[in-house]
Amino acid sequence: MTIGVYDWGIDTFLEALHEAEVGLLLDVRQRRGVRGGEYAWANAHRLEAALWDADIAYAHLPQLAPTTELRQLQYAEDDRRGEGKRSRTVLAPAYVERFTREILDEADLDVVVEVMPQDAATALLCVERDPEACHRSLVAEELARSYGFELAHLTPPPAA
Repeated sequence: MTIGVYDWGIDTFLEALHEAEVGLLLDVRQRRGVRGGEYAWANAHRLEAALWDADIAYAHLPQLAPTTELRQLQYAEDDRRGEGKRSRTVLAPAYVERFTREILDEADLDVVVEVMPQDAATALLCVERDPEACHRSLVAEELARSYGFELAHLTPPPAA
């Protein structure tokens, strides 16, 4: 599974993880923080504490995060499209190609699969709301393709 941070609150975020029977959250962010008080709950120590209290295991996998250079490539595409990180709708083709070649193709996904619980779901975490606008979808798609996992994306409910 995948899940972002944007448009969730901590309570609905944890509720969604429980409903999806997630037992392990794998954080694939390079930096484990989110700007703005609205998302302070998603900063590393607060998130880890909330997950601990919710009985959900946590691990940080920075090796599956885009480098600063790759993020800059995506930001240039965002600027070209008139989008920001919080409003991004797609990943730049050049970003997808380079992320796949430089990060995903080099990653030892066997190690990731070994830590995944057999009796619960695993969710990949990053910040973007929509999976198609985030590298976590690329990682999840590769895990599904290579290991036969079913793939689902957890997204926040529509705003009332």
